[in-house]
Amino acid sequence: MSGLLGNLVFLGRAQKKLMARGTAIFAYHKIGAPPPNSRDRFLYTRVEEFDSQLAALHAAAFRAARLGDLAAPAGDRAGKFVITFDDGFRNVLELGLAILARRQTSAIQFIVADFIGQQNDWDIAKGDSAEPLMDAAQIKDWLAAGHEIGSHSATHRNLKGLSPAEAREEIFGSKKKLEDRFGVEVRHFCHPFGGWTPVTRDLVIAAGYQTACTIEFGINEANADPFSLRRIIPLSRRDLLRKVFHRLARRGGISR
Repeated sequence: MSGLLGNLVFLGRAQKKLMARGTAIFAYHKIGAPPPNSRDRFLYTRVEEFDSQLAALHAAAFRAARLGDLAAPAGDRAGKFVITFDDGFRNVLELGLAILARRQTSAIQFIVADFIGQQNDWDIAKGDSAEPLMDAAQIKDWLAAGHEIGSHSATHRNLKGLSPAEAREEIFGSKKKLEDRFGVEVRHFCHPFGGWTPVTRDLVIAAGYQTACTIEFGINEANADPFSLRRIIPLSRRDLLRKVFHRLARRGGISR
């Protein structure tokens, strides 16, 4: 159950104390109710939960930030939070945009450059539900609303299993494709499946990105490396308990 409790249950005293030490980067994927046949229900955040989570952060006087604020190796990071979305799902635009506007919070979507307007084949391959990804027009709507995009590689392969040449194309090539297509500088990278190595970190730097996100749990304090930023999967207490049960059941620890 390694890392299972490395998720933030909104928003208790201990979590507030932790966040006061640095910048919390929250890792979301999909907005909406999970389909009945979803294999990984915890990649979905219900609309009302997303709204209440942002409300709780603002009510606790934490300050919304952007990843660019973490580009410098040191600085004022205490008490800030960043909202990130992996993969570029259309339901984030359709269901999350109004909430972000109402809560006056900016966000970044990490786009899989070769899958724009397609679907999440990497989830489908694991038996999960198909979901549409934003097309080019929808990504432009996202940008027009004041939000950012970053690269989530070209094809969403785990970079740890690729040759240096293949990893270079995923990192460099995706940046160029997104910049050419949308006319914005792509400054931030997110490693698919959280898979990274010192070699891929160096490639991210060489490509000209300012930051790179992982899925390692933690808060980013003043001395945090901007190219191995830690993130938090935000879960309600109910969802955390469900995840514990779900993980145990899949490992055979709970009989059905």
